Amino acid sequence: MMMDGIEAVIFDLDGSLVNSMWIWKDIDIEYLGRFGLESPAGLQSEIEGMSFSETAGYFKERFRLPDSVEKIKEDWNRMAWDKYMSQVPLKEGVREYLSWCSGRNIKLGIATSNSRELVTSIAKVHRLERYFQCIMTGCDVGRGKPAPDIYLAVAKQLRTDPKACLVFEDIIPGIQAGKAAGMKVCAVEDAYSLDQTEEKKTLADYYIRHFAEVLY
Repeated sequence: MMMDGIEAVIFDLDGSLVNSMWIWKDIDIEYLGRFGLESPAGLQSEIEGMSFSETAGYFKERFRLPDSVEKIKEDWNRMAWDKYMSQVPLKEGVREYLSWCSGRNIKLGIATSNSRELVTSIAKVHRLERYFQCIMTGCDVGRGKPAPDIYLAVAKQLRTDPKACLVFEDIIPGIQAGKAAGMKVCAVEDAYSLDQTEEKKTLADYYIRHFAEVLY
């Protein structure tokens, strides 16, 4: 059983807890368009797993942007704000699963490559703060996914052995990060990565289409 021996569950945010992966491609196109640039094919796969700061640094260097990394991140936060607040729903069954875990004293954490500002706002909008004992971003640790840093850091803050942690992830670098941390990993189906379904199933310990499956 997936939950046997699990003391803590750690969630990726985008594409795992919320349906949001689609917005970043739109933002990249709009943002680069401000500088008269086109978003190149394959850009999303190149930045998968990077922290918010790493991605901003990558954009600044690759596209020779005049703005600072901090200014780039501020602009992205503003551009994403409205979409996250009004157009990004929770994944099916998420709230029920969080309640189920809380009722069994299973610790809960978030490990996201997104910005602190956005993940905090999303948690408030969906009234998730009461469930999570730890929310950490890629900018809080040394390396982004697929490095295990963020998952190990969340496990440490939750005071839980990584081997007793279950990770929910929707992208391959995230699955690799959870496995590298020595944790069980459940891949989550997401429209953004449907073409990677078989690889996700191969890399992860489990695969779900929605969280209701975990409860049955």
